[in-house]
Amino acid sequence: TDLKVTGIDFLKSENCRQHHTDAYNIKNLVVRRGQPFQVQLSLSRELKAADKLSLRFGIGEKPMKIRGTLMSLKPKQEQDLGGWQISMVKNSGKECLLSITSSPKAPVGKYTLNVKTGMNIYKPENNAVYLLFNPWCEADVVFLADDAQRKEYVLNDTGFIYVGSAYNIYNRPWNFGQFEEFVLDACMYLLDKSNLKLSNRRDPVFVSRAMSALVNANDDNGVLLGNWSGKYSNGTSPMDWIGSVSILQQYYKTKKPVCYGQCWVFAGVLTTVMRCLGIPSRCVSNFNSAHDTEENLRVDIYLNELGEKLNWMSLDSIWNFHVWNDVWMKRADLPSGFDGWQAIDSTPQEQSQGVFQCGPCPLKAIREGDVYLPFDSKFVYAEVNADKVYWVVKKVNGKDKYIKINTETQGIGVNISTKAVGQDKREDITAQYKFPEGSEEERKSMQKASSFIRPSGMIPRARFASALPMDNAVSKPGVLQETISKTGLQLEITNKEPLYPGNPLELGVTVKISTPGSWTINLVGSCQLQSYTGKIEANLGYVKEIVKLEGKSETQVPLKIEPDTYMKTLSSVEDEVFIRVTAIAEVQGIDDKLTKETTMSFEYPPITVQMPETAKLNEEFSCAFIFKNKLNMPLDNCKLRVEGLGIFKMSTFDQGDVKPGRIMKSEIICTPTRLGEKKIVAKLTSTQIKGISVEKGITIT
Repeated sequence: TDLKVTGIDFLKSENCRQHHTDAYNIKNLVVRRGQPFQVQLSLSRELKAADKLSLRFGIGEKPMKIRGTLMSLKPKQEQDLGGWQISMVKNSGKECLLSITSSPKAPVGKYTLNVKTGMNIYKPENNAVYLLFNPWCEADVVFLADDAQRKEYVLNDTGFIYVGSAYNIYNRPWNFGQFEEFVLDACMYLLDKSNLKLSNRRDPVFVSRAMSALVNANDDNGVLLGNWSGKYSNGTSPMDWIGSVSILQQYYKTKKPVCYGQCWVFAGVLTTVMRCLGIPSRCVSNFNSAHDTEENLRVDIYLNELGEKLNWMSLDSIWNFHVWNDVWMKRADLPSGFDGWQAIDSTPQEQSQGVFQCGPCPLKAIREGDVYLPFDSKFVYAEVNADKVYWVVKKVNGKDKYIKINTETQGIGVNISTKAVGQDKREDITAQYKFPEGSEEERKSMQKASSFIRPSGMIPRARFASALPMDNAVSKPGVLQETISKTGLQLEITNKEPLYPGNPLELGVTVKISTPGSWTINLVGSCQLQSYTGKIEANLGYVKEIVKLEGKSETQVPLKIEPDTYMKTLSSVEDEVFIRVTAIAEVQGIDDKLTKETTMSFEYPPITVQMPETAKLNEEFSCAFIFKNKLNMPLDNCKLRVEGLGIFKMSTFDQGDVKPGRIMKSEIICTPTRLGEKKIVAKLTSTQIKGISVEKGITIT
């Protein structure tokens, strides 16, 4: 009688455990390449030596052997087909146990499996097998040797994204959720949409670059539409998301871009996509990030005579922070030595090869100044290494005149941060991106990079500067030098009281001199509100004083901003705003000028989470979120968003207006569906305040 296959068991629980894929919420078998998995066939009769049997794994529209997209594996001849192997483990009665090992170079994606016996073809239901990159396999180019790092960068489905400002960094909890329902399918849909040749799907360089393009919607109807306008009423404000899951699920369901994203949302979603496909990945926050520098390594900042930054003049900008991703892989396409972490960025800023995509670019190339290496290394290098040049625009006889105040070479690309491996704290990875400021290696790296990046003279690049009279214009290109003060002039900006919205902002500018003598200093200090991309939202006030100092001394000039001056802006702008203070000091009688700027964040009362430390699988428990409005102002239109992966789906509570002193409490009854350490994330938004967030862990037994 003809041999027929009557059933196939994908031995899912055993295979998935060994392949570290047991967390994926999907019916199908998910395995990693280069590692054996087993399937058990049920047959109509015992398998004999003369019987013909082959397992056929196909990928793509029309799988073909000649293209290497159809693997026909015959257990009789344990031959190696495109690096795939099959062997018979056990053959007894009508059961046959087979072991299959895919090639560690196989294209990742969704394979269909059917079994051919003689002329019969058996197609099992759920016959799609998902094949992923394998950081556990030494022969895979994404191999990562350290187990704690694999747990963090591949398997951890929650984390933090660091935001704020350079000296006031705080964490924003984020649910990556790479194992949640439909997320793997969304990633497979993106792979198909990328139009990568199947042979390029083997290579994480191509895959990560393609995904950096597809996570933004700019060229290809990708996942997220970026919006920095401050108006988000026809979508979800970028401030409102607490994770990637609802974004990817909505995208997979509608196949249309989700509104709206800003850099941390793009980075959070790209981390999810990379980890889901098996490429180790982390979110990276760069503080004082330079943008749009036209690759000339310089950001020009224009101030008026009060020290207020003039937005409309600048072509380039410094973002308080910018978040991108690092992915881990070998770079066989580059000279040796550039393996390891590579930067990729899905925030649409600049086109690369005609598409909004960025990377992968080796961190080592950025550090050593090898900015000719692909991909986009000049762009990333400038983000962490540009210099700041301050110009004051003065009216002279009714015309604008540009006066160069000073150059700062160390303020950009500081405190580069990611979540630490295995713990809930910040790890500073600046040293992986750049040599210590002022070191010999840094000087060499800078010189090397400058030789590849179009140098530009010291002429201000403003929208209208071409025909203007200039002071201190230097046309010599080259590496900029830090401005050295003749009198040891220093400025410090501090806040004397916590910066609670609804209270006066009590700020101070300290002027110091370290040279003997009598000095008269013209000081201006201004306070503005800005968004994280450096866009000025409001001018709040300024102080203008003549300060007299004797010898080595210092004095503090207060700058106080009343709540009425900023409350309206807080309510009208849909972004989180930062307090920006700029001071300019000029010593009379000698050419000694200095400017200093700092950005501070408002401080908010906390959300408290009340729940047990442990809970049992499939047994309900209650979780309460409590918030007391300790501010001297009402919070209107409060919304609390909560999500606990493996515990409950994303939920929103509308809390209405919360008056000063009022307490708001929301409760959710939840039933955990997965074992282990789980996290609950909550975020409160209101008209005035855009993001108070908290996360709390619970162990499910």
